[in-house]
Amino acid sequence: MIWLASGSPRRRQLLEWSQLAVDVRPADVDETPKPSEDPVVYATRLAQTKAATGPSDRLVVAADTVVHVDGQLLGKPANIEQAATFIRLLAGRWHQVTTGVAVRHGERERLFAATSRVRFRGLSEAEVLSYAASGEGLDKAGAYGIQGRGGSLVGEVQGSWTNVMGLPIEETLAAIEELR
Repeated sequence: MIWLASGSPRRRQLLEWSQLAVDVRPADVDETPKPSEDPVVYATRLAQTKAATGPSDRLVVAADTVVHVDGQLLGKPANIEQAATFIRLLAGRWHQVTTGVAVRHGERERLFAATSRVRFRGLSEAEVLSYAASGEGLDKAGAYGIQGRGGSLVGEVQGSWTNVMGLPIEETLAAIEELR
């Protein structure tokens, strides 16, 4: 059984789709970025910190996904207005989605990050406001979820689609297999 140090239903779903039993145990850690912290460093630091909250005698998986554009981190929006601001910023252009992953079992750990490039299609102001008002993106980095209604905002993905969803499953499964 995998100890998932995350409350993300998408991460749980991806692991369960892979025929793994999952025990969901969200980690309560400070997610404040350090000043000028690189998005990849930030995501992997948080994943490693979350993994450390799990028991040493269990296989622990932890992850953190960040959306970034022009060096700016777009976390979970505080409200619908901020969600609309994020969606406007992403509309019609490319951005990056990075997931830091830590898989730990005892003293052994695999720490890695996956970055996918995502292009939003051009969006009208009505589309921006409608999606933001749906509330779907309020609990997601970058204010959208590719696996839901937010998928209609996306024109193209380069790299792992499951990474954009919240967990690069191919790399994660390889790390789990290595540490079993």
